[in-house]
Amino acid sequence: MRQIVASLDIGTYKIKLVVAELREDGLNILCAIDEESRGIVKGEIIDSDETVYAIKKLLKKEEDLLGIKVTKVIVSINEERASFKIGEASIKIGENESEIAASDVVRVLQTSVKGNVDNDFDLITVVPIMFKVDDRKTRIPKGLKGTSLSVKSVVVSAPKRDIYLAAKTLEKCGLEVVDIMIPSIGSYFAHKNESTDTTTGVVIDCGYETINVSIVNKGIIINNAVLPIGGKNVDSDIMYVYKVNESEARELKENMALANKKNALKNIRENYVNSEGENIVINQLELSDLTMSRVREMLNMAKNEINYLTKKEISYIIITGGLSELKDFSIEVESVFGRVATIGKIQIVGARDNKYASCIGMIKYFDTKLKLRDKEYSIFSDDDEETLSGMGDKKGSSDTSILSKVFGIFFDN
Repeated sequence: MRQIVASLDIGTYKIKLVVAELREDGLNILCAIDEESRGIVKGEIIDSDETVYAIKKLLKKEEDLLGIKVTKVIVSINEERASFKIGEASIKIGENESEIAASDVVRVLQTSVKGNVDNDFDLITVVPIMFKVDDRKTRIPKGLKGTSLSVKSVVVSAPKRDIYLAAKTLEKCGLEVVDIMIPSIGSYFAHKNESTDTTTGVVIDCGYETINVSIVNKGIIINNAVLPIGGKNVDSDIMYVYKVNESEARELKENMALANKKNALKNIRENYVNSEGENIVINQLELSDLTMSRVREMLNMAKNEINYLTKKEISYIIITGGLSELKDFSIEVESVFGRVATIGKIQIVGARDNKYASCIGMIKYFDTKLKLRDKEYSIFSDDDEETLSGMGDKKGSSDTSILSKVFGIFFDN
């Protein structure tokens, strides 16, 4: 069976969808698309009907590309109110040494959740920090032999209202939720490597209305903060100074502005008619000076937040998110953070843009959960996979709109 998974990142500026096949050599991207968001403010769904309209447009794009309608997704929800707690548990495997099974791993993780989810909150995920088989520490206990299995974990939960609203919105789109995550988990897993799994670092996701700052200790997110500033503030500055409309400001930011004025040129210029009917000339040097000022403010806010969130020595800082694609962003990052910071790069063909980082990472994390629990999964049936391979007839979209129980971290519903 081919294992095919879809992830949906509901952002303030763009809603992103990635469909990928899980393979031994990495992800095979089948589809990576986006649609302008509607009804969302700072990552929170404010007008469900407007959000449904945008998601349905996105799903139509996907169906036109693949010939099959995605009906099951991993989804991210607003993490501003997410809770992170340390969970610990120990279970007996048997009187005599027995081999640890996937079911034992699930059972000990379930046990570690108890008492760590507040009233009016629901579990999002539980991330194992370390397992112990008897007195032996391990990250992968399955297959080892012992009489007891223990775990130390991070239990991540969010308000029931946030989860319910996201689930009901997707139900209206004919989508079934197969897992729920927060964007920071996706951002980390999109860029993690062997080094980040053994040290303490930071992932900074620069979005349209917010910046997420996550402290990651040995591959585990231990603390985070959401700052109310992002790419929209750059657009607002350009609109205010040059008196252009919002779409023109975005165009200037994405096509002409540099995040650092070092390489900006005065003779690169564009003519505009502003909102007062005046003919104006905007040159790259002045525009980049304006952009750099706001970007520097954002990065310094994130830097200050790191000092507040942790006293640990930082070995790396990964910058990601759509705003990190701004030209010469790396120059400004180095000027604020030094060489400890780098721009994360997605090296997967078909999704080489940091706006897809959270979607890519959610799929990678979902894959690790499947492997830990010795499970296989695909959003498509065998018939769907034949269609996807070009061996069957294209199927029309289904009118079915059923939100099944989220089986989330345990896969045993």
